[in-house]
Amino acid sequence: MPNWQRLMHSEILLVAARNRLPRIQSRGGITARCTARDTVYLVSAAANPLGGDIVDIRVVVEQGARLRLRSAAGTVALPGAETPVSQAHWDIEVTGNLDVDLEPTVVAAAARHLSTVALRLHEGCEIRFRERVQIGRYGESEGFWMGSLRADRNGLPMLRHRVELGAGSLADDVIAAPRATINELRYPATLFSDGMPSTSTILTLADGGTLITWQGDRLPVSLPAEPPGGAPRPPVPPAARDGCARMPAAR
Repeated sequence: MPNWQRLMHSEILLVAARNRLPRIQSRGGITARCTARDTVYLVSAAANPLGGDIVDIRVVVEQGARLRLRSAAGTVALPGAETPVSQAHWDIEVTGNLDVDLEPTVVAAAARHLSTVALRLHEGCEIRFRERVQIGRYGESEGFWMGSLRADRNGLPMLRHRVELGAGSLADDVIAAPRATINELRYPATLFSDGMPSTSTILTLADGGTLITWQGDRLPVSLPAEPPGGAPRPPVPPAARDGCARMPAAR
């Protein structure tokens, strides 16, 4: 991407180890805060993503460790002065227990937001990864979102999933077209909570695990869900506590 189009490059590294606080490194427009021994909240330190911004998030959950990842608020993707395209890339490796349930991403105005998620799952892991996306604020419908989810288990392909949503997507139509989506992957396969919309589609994967998807015009107001493994819910509000192992990224 040309330099004039790259406004901000944000990076987050989270490493969860057994009997230790999560290790955090961050730079750019996103930071992270521990709110409990096994819970981390992502917090925006600046208005992002704007067109041209790139967000890279790497998560490692080691054997015997548990990590719950949340966000303090929803994400609003906005077009930049030179380009409407922003990007978010997830690189996740799990041997322990990981529960990711961030607040929704809203693709505002004519922004175009591209999201990629790469999961590497190892023997004995447990994971729930949920993403929620809404095209447009009130009265807006020109945004576009593309999300790809690639999951491998023990080095072998488990899932390849791609969704387009909004203006110019494959499902776009001037009369009626979805403008909101929920995608959730769980491994191993478990029952989903009652908080998922009743019109959701559930797919059982051949190598274990379950994918649930939903599309509609507007996201439901709330979606309560239990994390895998019976973990307790994260504390509210997400106030940072002393002693969390936050480390600044090397400059």
